[in-house]
Amino acid sequence: MVSSLPISQTNYSILSLKNPTRIFTRCGSSSSSLSRPLIQLISIKAVNYPSYSSHGLENKNRIRCFASSWTSTTSTLSSSKVVPLTDKPKPGQLEEYVEVRDQLMASWIDSLPEKIRPYAYLIRLDRPIGTIMCAWPSMWALALAAAPGSLPDWKMLAFFYFVSFWYRSLGCTINDYLDKDLDAQVERTKRRPIASGAISGVQAMAFLAVQVILGYAMLFPVNQLSRLLWVSSMPLLFTYPLMKRILPWPSLHFGFTVNWGVLYSWAAVKGTLHPSIVFPLLMSCFFWTLEADALYVHQDKADDLKAGVKSAALLLGDSTKPWISICAVASVASLALSVFNANIGWPFYVLMVPAVAQMAWQIYAVDLDNPTDCGLKSQFAETWVGQTPLP
Repeated sequence: MVSSLPISQTNYSILSLKNPTRIFTRCGSSSSSLSRPLIQLISIKAVNYPSYSSHGLENKNRIRCFASSWTSTTSTLSSSKVVPLTDKPKPGQLEEYVEVRDQLMASWIDSLPEKIRPYAYLIRLDRPIGTIMCAWPSMWALALAAAPGSLPDWKMLAFFYFVSFWYRSLGCTINDYLDKDLDAQVERTKRRPIASGAISGVQAMAFLAVQVILGYAMLFPVNQLSRLLWVSSMPLLFTYPLMKRILPWPSLHFGFTVNWGVLYSWAAVKGTLHPSIVFPLLMSCFFWTLEADALYVHQDKADDLKAGVKSAALLLGDSTKPWISICAVASVASLALSVFNANIGWPFYVLMVPAVAQMAWQIYAVDLDNPTDCGLKSQFAETWVGQTPLP
């Protein structure tokens, strides 16, 4: 165990899973040695969490970190190699970061009762990025539905964030049940609970029934139109896993499925739909999803080819970047039209500049032949771009 590890004030990556006393982290930079406090990490140790065998996971060293007092001390780590984080990571650096990140995210699930753990993994409690992607369209709709000069109701934001979490958990159960045989052939998904046998098909269907009933019940506080629009999304949600067997570009279906929250969130506030605002907003979210998901599916293109399923990565190939550039432009243009029709002032268009710049950067910089980079860039698209309309 390393008892005291002050972190340098320069941006550094501390890497290596082979040595359990070293962990990837990033620290804020500072122009002087005393101008900014830094976190001092202590008691970094490898803890062997025995993963439940039915999930098919190997025992791994989980890394537990405890943060202590703030300090501005600058020093190097003994017995650890400190590597500057550059814009072009060295081979294996991104992969090592992602593995550590995933282990840290999963460590709290491993502390749950053994019978609950497979279901926590099934609904991706260790991967909140999917919930964020489902939630942003609802947040955008609520922001545009707010009275002029007012912020959206925080209670409605919190409510529909939870609705998005539930909606996404439904999608995970449906997806993993219908894709259990395909998931078993893909490296990234073969350890999912249904594919690995931790949850049986009967258990999955019983769990799904409970999810659907509770999902509808939680919408009782909102109006009937909002509830009906939520119900109308169920055919999309139940069929989207099948689209990779049918459509050459399955995201065309997924783009509407994951963004249906625009409709029922807006209806919950307004009691009706305003087509000139809502439908351009829905199309903006649709094209945004096409762009982000095209990056995401490049992670699995080799396995998808072997399994015989369809994806944007296989369809577009070397033309991926030009096509997703078109999607990005269409997303921004549709959002601008929706905002214009909603009579939102000029500050919004200024706030769009960093979002456009971020989208341009991720399309230019992504390495489509690096699965880890594709995964990270798609997550940037799903988180940072989504924040733009809220201010």
